[in-house]
Amino acid sequence: MTEQHPMVARAEVLVDLGRYDEAKTVLAARLQEDPQDLWALLELARCHLAGKETDRAVEVTGQALELAPQDYAALHMRARALRQASRMEETGAVLREAIRVDPLRWTAYGTLAEIQPWLSDGDRQEGLRLGLEAVRLAPEEPRAYESLYKAALIANDQECARQTLVTLRRLDPTNPLAVVLQTDSAANAPGVKAAQAADLYADALGTVPDSPWLRSALDGATYRLLRGTRWLALACVAGAGAMLDLFPQDGKVPRDLPVSLGQRLWMLVPMAAIWGFGALLRYRRLRTGAQLNVRSLIRRGRWSRIVLAQAVWSMLCALLLSQVPWADRTVPQVLFWAGIVPTLATVLFDRKMRK
Repeated sequence: MTEQHPMVARAEVLVDLGRYDEAKTVLAARLQEDPQDLWALLELARCHLAGKETDRAVEVTGQALELAPQDYAALHMRARALRQASRMEETGAVLREAIRVDPLRWTAYGTLAEIQPWLSDGDRQEGLRLGLEAVRLAPEEPRAYESLYKAALIANDQECARQTLVTLRRLDPTNPLAVVLQTDSAANAPGVKAAQAADLYADALGTVPDSPWLRSALDGATYRLLRGTRWLALACVAGAGAMLDLFPQDGKVPRDLPVSLGQRLWMLVPMAAIWGFGALLRYRRLRTGAQLNVRSLIRRGRWSRIVLAQAVWSMLCALLLSQVPWADRTVPQVLFWAGIVPTLATVLFDRKMRK
């Protein structure tokens, strides 16, 4: 391939910066000067691929291959365009040709390893072999390990996938794939609480701040934390009901009403302890990123606000039960069920939906 023209070099920088329209303008001017500039055609194809203009990318890479049918870069760009167009059989054929042209370049091996399940003659074990070959040719290239990881998953080789992920994280500690997968594995391990999961996802977002998946996972863990506040409120309602002896057993003399002021005030102590240890202390122990996301999710999430409203409602019922000097059990019983039933029904519904 000939040396890159300065206009093409400038367009390449613009593409790397994501300024695709400006890059297209520069490349169009260059191709008017020299329609056979292979570098310009390949950079133009990159622009179209980044902009999801798949048909144009296929067209441009076809022109590039007409100019240089044995050029590895042109073949690989053509394979990228065909893969984005979901033309997998053609993609496989082009990648095999790229391997024949230059068997020492890892990229074609890696891409071919990833698409094996979508080829008519695809073999998952062959995909794993191709992934291993890509890593052998480029042992310090993180993207080669990404291809091997995907091929290992396709071949159902969990041990190879695990080891590949560890190596990938060692080579590139900020690699999005490795960070996301290792964080998800740790956050969903048996015994990991919602607060721990939120901290893990918040830490991972500090490494990969642009990951929408991690943001969604952090929101999910945060929502689990907020849902837990309903149990705290229900515990307070149950405690207040027990203090009033709302449902005395047959044959037993119920507690005299109204309850003394001292007992009513004392009931605030266990309530404060429940919220202090169950919510406030847990919140203060969260990483800063997780704490900020709690506030953010309450502002953004309608269901988060509903969950908090349920907890507030149950606590209001608990306070009315415990602090008003009731002389009769009829109204307190209504308050008790009003504080318990709507919230508990939603908790059970949430659990069923999670299953």
